Amino acid sequence: MEQLTPVPWHEAAWLNQPERTRADGPDLLVTARGRSDFWRTTSYGFVRDDGHALLHDFPQGSATEVTFLVDFEALYDQAGLLIRVDAETWIKAGVEMSDGLPQLGAVVTRGVSDWSVAPVPVWQGRLVTVRASRSGDAVTVRARCEDGPWRLVRLAPLAADAEATAGPFCCSPERDGLEVRFTGFGRGAADSALHLPTEG
Repeated sequence: MEQLTPVPWHEAAWLNQPERTRADGPDLLVTARGRSDFWRTTSYGFVRDDGHALLHDFPQGSATEVTFLVDFEALYDQAGLLIRVDAETWIKAGVEMSDGLPQLGAVVTRGVSDWSVAPVPVWQGRLVTVRASRSGDAVTVRARCEDGPWRLVRLAPLAADAEATAGPFCCSPERDGLEVRFTGFGRGAADSALHLPTEG
């Protein structure tokens, strides 16, 4: 896949200002507010729309990519990439602590939320990149750890004419003090295919 053009942190806008942010060289350190989350209704019965996301335009035919350090401890500590149309239409994908392990997953929300996860215990303490590519009526979400192979996380619907934004997000539903290190934010052309060619 092609290299994306970096997005300067200051060129994106916060949805729900975090507790604090600070630059550390090229990285952005974000401290989440306690009890922050994105979720709508399913199983838990509540609506949360106060997680933190630094968003930039995500037009048709584009891709957005976010890189962050997985350094999570508490249940539901999470970070990754958020795609947002409005409060009832959004996708978040990344790594979240659940059942005592880092889990790679996605939540797709169209009125109500769903959730899918897969354990990635060896990703703890390492850099992870989540990439979303928008083409036609769909978003393809992939992720990888450091220079490892890309993994397909989700193929999700997104109306072709929807006005969407995308960028890094983090939430801390169960505690105060979660700090996430984001090391990259890029955008460019959408991936040319759903399935990537295999190596070798």
